[in-house]
Amino acid sequence: MHHIFRRRCSPAGFLTWLSIALALCTPHARAADAVTVGGRTYVNKGLVAVGRLPADLRDKFGETFGSGSGLAADPKSWSRAADGDHGVLYMLPDRGYNITGTIDYRARLFTLNVVLQPPADPGALPADARQHTLDLKLADTMLLRDADGRPLTGLDPLVDGARPASGGFPAMPAAPNGAISLDAEAVVLMDDGTFFVGDEYGPYIYHFSAAGRMLSAIRPPDAFIPKRNGKDSFSSNNPGPGEPPVEPPNPATGRQNNQGFEGVSLTPDGRYLVAVLQSATRQDGGDKPETRQNTRMLYYDISDRDHAKLVHEYVVPLPIFTDAAGKRRVAAQSELHALDAKHFLLICRDVGNGYGLEGATSRYRRIEIVDVSAATDIAGSRYDGVVAVAPGGQLVPGVTAATLTSFIDINDNAQLNKFGLHNGEPNDRNNLYEKWEGMALLPALDPQNPRDFFLFVSNDNDFITQNGFQAGAAYKDPSGADVDTMILVYRVTLPE
Repeated sequence: MHHIFRRRCSPAGFLTWLSIALALCTPHARAADAVTVGGRTYVNKGLVAVGRLPADLRDKFGETFGSGSGLAADPKSWSRAADGDHGVLYMLPDRGYNITGTIDYRARLFTLNVVLQPPADPGALPADARQHTLDLKLADTMLLRDADGRPLTGLDPLVDGARPASGGFPAMPAAPNGAISLDAEAVVLMDDGTFFVGDEYGPYIYHFSAAGRMLSAIRPPDAFIPKRNGKDSFSSNNPGPGEPPVEPPNPATGRQNNQGFEGVSLTPDGRYLVAVLQSATRQDGGDKPETRQNTRMLYYDISDRDHAKLVHEYVVPLPIFTDAAGKRRVAAQSELHALDAKHFLLICRDVGNGYGLEGATSRYRRIEIVDVSAATDIAGSRYDGVVAVAPGGQLVPGVTAATLTSFIDINDNAQLNKFGLHNGEPNDRNNLYEKWEGMALLPALDPQNPRDFFLFVSNDNDFITQNGFQAGAAYKDPSGADVDTMILVYRVTLPE
């Protein structure tokens, strides 16, 4: 999405505005970290603000709020005032509280009003105040509906069934109650107020009106579609109440269970919608945690937004790390943000570690820079069918993958500690939760540093609370934890 940004500041207020800008630009104690990719320099100036909302907060439908699986900013709302920068973020929850199976949670999109006030010295603030230097207020909740107006559900799709293709829509994942199943993981706001949502079940990408009505759906190549017994099978092996176990539990090919389109973004020129699987397809090594490295990125030309056309496809190699048991593991991705047509920010992380979980210390949570400039374009090739591009996790000869460069370490305790947060023991409410899955970028409004931006990174708290309510029933998470929804704000300098 491309916007010409207009600062809402009168000439009379310029001096006041400038003084605020300079205050917000006060250097931090830690020097900036810079990386160079393809001759272009990216600078991480560190964590500058934190916001959090309570785990038991409820939306206007009386249901538990949370799960920042996707995040989008409205640049047209972003302005400066005496008390900080004001704007609107859109936060996308996933399929609802589903610790013991999926529920009939109605898909939705949250609107948050935010005020950003980066402190010059976080340590000078009271402990609680440090974590509200990004003020967050839940302003609205909109249900997402199909083309006929029926709400979408978080229930796991039928193993061997789908809503038949009709009215220009492909066959879509369908729950036992007949509703379209959506496990929403990424959101892209368009300049006309419509938005695209990345889904794990399909994995599909859906286009919605500004009022939340489904306009169209993008079905990826067959290589991405989960198959059981040779047929489309969108179940993720998380049956709803009263439903039988899934047989077989895993698809033979296509996306692995719960590893769909975690990342979707729009290139700044507004031409391409880009989506990336959370990890490799089953046939590309995605059947094992140590071989699922080579995931795929798709580019869709959306000049006609409801008739998207696949134009590019690249292999993206996810990072490798060693877990606490000394085993090789792949850090699956959980969010994508386009910087230009060839370069992206990508969150990659481990699993099973953080507040409320058995493991306290995360081994890998980083924001990477992806560069596809020299990668092989495999769109429309035999690899979009049943032929693997990385059998057993090994990329075939003749195909060059994109490159990854680590940019921001979310687990950096030197940064987290400034705001009373940490990675690792003690495993308390200030230890980061496992999942970080949303990114949004807004200008820093600094005339002295016009290429500085604020990068917002949200957690998915899995709706974990001791006082929850969804789909007509109260719940209390067995962990005993109350995991707040949080947003970390980094200041970065990006190349032209």
